[in-house]
Amino acid sequence: MVALESTIISHGMPFPQNVEMARGVEDVVRENGATPATIAVLGGRLKVGLSPDELHLLATDKNVQKISTRDLPVTVALGQHGATTVASTMRIAALAGIRVFATGGTGGVHRGAGETMDISADLLELARTDVCVVSAGVKSILDIGLTLEVLETQGVPAITLGSEEFPAFYSRRSGFKSPLSVGSEAEVARVLRAKWALGLAGGVMLANPIPEADEIPAADMAPNIERALADMDALGLTGKDTTPYLLGRIVEITGGRSLATNIALVRHNAAVAARVAAEYAALA
Repeated sequence: MVALESTIISHGMPFPQNVEMARGVEDVVRENGATPATIAVLGGRLKVGLSPDELHLLATDKNVQKISTRDLPVTVALGQHGATTVASTMRIAALAGIRVFATGGTGGVHRGAGETMDISADLLELARTDVCVVSAGVKSILDIGLTLEVLETQGVPAITLGSEEFPAFYSRRSGFKSPLSVGSEAEVARVLRAKWALGLAGGVMLANPIPEADEIPAADMAPNIERALADMDALGLTGKDTTPYLLGRIVEITGGRSLATNIALVRHNAAVAARVAAEYAALA
């Protein structure tokens, strides 16, 4: 099985591209030999696997909150709807016994974190929850170098599939050497089996570079990201509102090109995650 997050549906893309993406990604997982399990909290209930109507609700209902692990008790207790981030999706996936999770990009250390202390809960969840997160790397709106440092401190393997360089979400290259690399999904599965067999708790970040045909080179993206960051600072946005704003603003600045890239990388990550899950199951 492959877990899929729901924040990308409710807060990461506009309607109707969000629901079309969600259904398409589930199909990609099936086509690559695994069962998709999109995760959310609906009416206070943890949901692992959603119906078409539930996907549509997430894509259209403005009352769906973006929830991380810290928000789960309140969302459940008050019977609310919540779209799960990487961190909360990991936690619910682990409760359901799912070891592999596909997303777009993970959170990390925000730029300027030396003053704001804005570090994503995704990193701490990776340090304590036994799930492999397949992404296109750290979102390029973040400080990738510092994020890799925090992952190293927390003992989280940051592994790139098929490349010696760590990717940067929209782009194949970040300028940072990958701490670790592997050449195939079968090798990833063996790494997961070895890690947990050794009693090493916590997850694995598997960075999967976007296909070259779909990427926006880092040099092209850099000015767009800087402009979006400046616009965000002018609005005074902080906390969990920052990432949805920045991704949406970059879509506007790039005339929709970043949205097409985002959809392509999510689908690619889903395919790789499905193959990793199948290889891992075969080792049991």
